[in-house]
Amino acid sequence: MLTRRTFIGSGAASLALPALPHLTAAETQDALRPLDRPTGAPAAIARDEAYWRRVAAYYRVSKDYTNLEAGYWGVMAAPVLATYHRETDRVNLENSQYARRGYDAELEVARRRVADFLGASPSEIAFTRGATEALQRLITQYNKLRQGDVVMYADLDYNAMQFAMNWLAERRGVAIARLTIPEPATRDNVLAAYAEAFAANPGVKLLLLTHLNNKTGLVIPVKEIIAMARARGIDTIVDAAHSFGQMNLTLADLDADFVGLNLHKWLGAPIGVGAMYIKESRLGDVDRMLLDEASAATSINSRVHTGTANFAAYLSVPAALDFHASVGPALKAARLRHLRDLWVAAVRGTPGIDVLTPDDADMVAAITSFRLHGRGTRAENQDVVRGLYEKHKLFTVWRTGVANGDCVRVTPALYNTPADADRLAAALKSIAVRG
Repeated sequence: MLTRRTFIGSGAASLALPALPHLTAAETQDALRPLDRPTGAPAAIARDEAYWRRVAAYYRVSKDYTNLEAGYWGVMAAPVLATYHRETDRVNLENSQYARRGYDAELEVARRRVADFLGASPSEIAFTRGATEALQRLITQYNKLRQGDVVMYADLDYNAMQFAMNWLAERRGVAIARLTIPEPATRDNVLAAYAEAFAANPGVKLLLLTHLNNKTGLVIPVKEIIAMARARGIDTIVDAAHSFGQMNLTLADLDADFVGLNLHKWLGAPIGVGAMYIKESRLGDVDRMLLDEASAATSINSRVHTGTANFAAYLSVPAALDFHASVGPALKAARLRHLRDLWVAAVRGTPGIDVLTPDDADMVAAITSFRLHGRGTRAENQDVVRGLYEKHKLFTVWRTGVANGDCVRVTPALYNTPADADRLAAALKSIAVRG
């Protein structure tokens, strides 16, 4: 919990005025007091604009446009940014003396904090530069594949991870099986799609499964699909790059043996911080990285060798977890979903606009994409992104790789407001009218 003592100690108070130029001096002084969370149901607190104005005040964002593309990485809150600056100064001052004599012990503290947050043992967690690095290590170093086996992934899986699975076909002599996630998606038709794909491909031994994908924002029932896969002798590697911090969950909610995740997206750590999870009993199924001898073969740290890291970024992780806890994980998830629901409810059913995620509470969080009906090309979606920015100062992003066509992704963050959602909805309706 971010208490008054830890908040002041973080150095955030000294950054108050320059960090919050969008508020008056009196508003800044009030906003930068430690958060006192309101009590009540998360869905109700998600609409408490006074509370979320206090939360938003911790973020310094440009006023030249409205950022609705928070899915790339997360803006650091003021206490995290202050910690990052302080640790950068310290590491730069102490240089290799710190790196060789003090860093390992402090990194272990940060790793234990991440393990506690995820509900894992520290021995099951290794830091990486992001989910991509973690998943690349898990996929390419998974050692149970034999020539002729089949590996499987879906259209909504992250493109770089699809590339890693394709690498297995080239280097290990396995076959690739692909499936398409139904659109529109429901819990039942997603589960049916995986069941049918397993039945049609009895040689599948490894499955890539994205919990909350970066293309449309669809959340799939990972736990149930993993159970189906296990019953068929299929191992699963879970891409949870967008899950933790956007949703309120732990690793137990996924029930996966291998997971890659980010700390610099929804948890607001500095850029370049992720983690790899390998269930302790499964460590032997992932090879050491290039026969790494820097750490014991029985340590998860031998499964990834990043090299010289951004020390300050990793040391700032506890501050990010503190701020996340101070906001309230369940409240944060509810607020993000509320901001998403505002614009989606306003445009769903509008002729010419296809919203690509359902409103099922278990299948969506903050990220949601849309497509102008029948317009799934790259150029058409890039035009929409350009128009939203140039005409409305709303920053979004185009996504590709969806089987039914490209789309535009919208990702609100805690510094966004209902007014931002209303402006987006009005802009989309005007685009749909013009056709």
